[in-house]
Amino acid sequence: MSLLTTIRDLHRRKARESRGLALAEGIRLVEEMLAAEVPCKGAVISPTLASTPRGAALVQALEVHAVPIEQVTDRELAEVAATDHPQGVVVAYAPRTWTLDDLQVAPGRPLVLLDGVQDPGNVGTIARTAVAFGAAGLVALPGTVDLTNPKVVRAAAGALFRLPHLHADTIGMLHWLQARGVAPWATTMDGTPLADGEGSGSVALVLGNEGAGITPEVLEAATRRVGIPIRAEAESLNVAVAAGILLHRLGGRG
Repeated sequence: MSLLTTIRDLHRRKARESRGLALAEGIRLVEEMLAAEVPCKGAVISPTLASTPRGAALVQALEVHAVPIEQVTDRELAEVAATDHPQGVVVAYAPRTWTLDDLQVAPGRPLVLLDGVQDPGNVGTIARTAVAFGAAGLVALPGTVDLTNPKVVRAAAGALFRLPHLHADTIGMLHWLQARGVAPWATTMDGTPLADGEGSGSVALVLGNEGAGITPEVLEAATRRVGIPIRAEAESLNVAVAAGILLHRLGGRG
């Protein structure tokens, strides 16, 4: 099977799960992947990549890292790219397998729980924000989009190469939090505001589905409901925007 065929197949979740691989596309994202020393299993590149100095430098970097390279036409690359204007490179990489033991939750280092957050762009942006504010990690509960979805990886802008992240079942995750004294705080429209740096203990910030919010099971387990005061004329905040505000308030800055 050619690398191009493999990459085409990796747009399917089942293929990513069975192969243990994911996709990264674009110059910056592949640069971030190499810098994080994430194993790259192969790259398809088209003439577009080498048409700029930065792209040509990336080709050299892939060669230095002994990454198998398959040359394709711009049209062939466009067929496997997820962007409207691909930059001439798509790679298959092996994401690190994280476990709950990798989540070092502490005061000022909250954990982020995604309860049915479905939009890939939102999830990727939340991952990027979590890194920016020093969060301990990201856990996707049932109903959340696959964290290896190419659109999630792209929106995360390299954050998922470094941030501990995994999928977990709801009951097991709640038991894990309780056993380690981590307080689940649910974000809700009627929640109380947070002061800057609030959260002297270990906290898991729960973000719910874009429309339905947090599931009753998780909401019942929450030890506190937190929210962001907004003007009456605004119906709600985007979940990724809310995550950024709350993570900053929790003091997650490294």
